[in-house]
Amino acid sequence: MADEEFVDYYELLQIEPKADIEAIQRVYRLLAGRYHPDNTETGDLEKFLRVKEAYKVLSDEQRRKEYDQLWESQKHSPVPIFMTREFTEGVDGEANRRMGILCLLYNRRKTNPGQPALSMLELENLMFVPREHLTFTVWYLKAKRYIMPDDRSSLMITAEGIDFLEANLPQHKTVYKLLKAAEMGTSRTAGQTHFTSGWAETEVKS
Repeated sequence: MADEEFVDYYELLQIEPKADIEAIQRVYRLLAGRYHPDNTETGDLEKFLRVKEAYKVLSDEQRRKEYDQLWESQKHSPVPIFMTREFTEGVDGEANRRMGILCLLYNRRKTNPGQPALSMLELENLMFVPREHLTFTVWYLKAKRYIMPDDRSSLMITAEGIDFLEANLPQHKTVYKLLKAAEMGTSRTAGQTHFTSGWAETEVKS
């Protein structure tokens, strides 16, 4: 499976990576019923097929073992959308980084409630931003009480942070795309084309 085709099945199903087979089956039945094309209210063929494929892989012990090896290698890679200009330049970049951190912590709490926090190192790797450049961002979010440290000094989103994120998403189209991509399990490929083209432009100009 190529990097650009990677789908995070745990993100897609909104379950913990250590979820047992009973949890996987229960979630699959609910989501398959929700997205089945015959469901006139919430049917969605693309989501249904993705959920079905996720279940096939995660419910098979050998296939899940192979997938988990790939997932482990992917989880430490930068999320491509954070490598676009919207997150790297100027005042707008700072504002987007704040929303970006909230999105990452929001997704983490939804998919892994047993371990809802991310460390500064994990944020640094996911956002491809040195922690020194995240210090101001994190200070602001803490001061607003949108995030808080856990007992290991990793960061978690608060209820206030969730309310702020959901209320302001319509004005932050780039970050909104990140959350929508997470619903399809593709947050690690969202923005990849944009980043690649932007990088090519930079290479030509330099």
